[in-house]
Amino acid sequence: MSDTDKIFDGLLVLQYRAGNADAFRLLVSRHHKKLCRHAYWYTHDIEAAKDVAQDCWGLILGKLHTLRDPNLFGSWALRIVTRKALDYLKKEKRELQERNEFTRSSAKGEDTDMQEAKEQKLSSAILDLPPHQQQVLHLFYKESHSLREISKILDVSEGTVKSRLFHAREKLKSVLK
Repeated sequence: MSDTDKIFDGLLVLQYRAGNADAFRLLVSRHHKKLCRHAYWYTHDIEAAKDVAQDCWGLILGKLHTLRDPNLFGSWALRIVTRKALDYLKKEKRELQERNEFTRSSAKGEDTDMQEAKEQKLSSAILDLPPHQQQVLHLFYKESHSLREISKILDVSEGTVKSRLFHAREKLKSVLK
């Protein structure tokens, strides 16, 4: 930007401060495309860049009275756009992380809910089995005893334990299908 452009921007700032609303409109028309391009450089999204630039004009309007050197309007406005664009990127990143977290937790929640439903169905099916089959299942799967150990515990033959275990599994398969 040339010194003449900087001085002209400075005069427009001073005129706006003096109450000339047209001076601000002229600043917008002179810098809006540049601010949009600058925001786009950060966001890589045309619509987001336009939104950032538009938000910045509101900030610029509200803080124009704090600008110490009116001739530096262009670089001052670009700094505001830079900060806003970076804020936009942080917000997008945070929202993306939240969406990913929600998706993961939803998937885990669905998996957990389905798993709990299956476990409840299995428990209910086991309770419908005859007591001698329930005992064998409990000793084999929950207590991790061998067939030989179960036969000694229940004082039945190993063949009887195998038979009870087989029939219990078959009943559970048919119920859980």
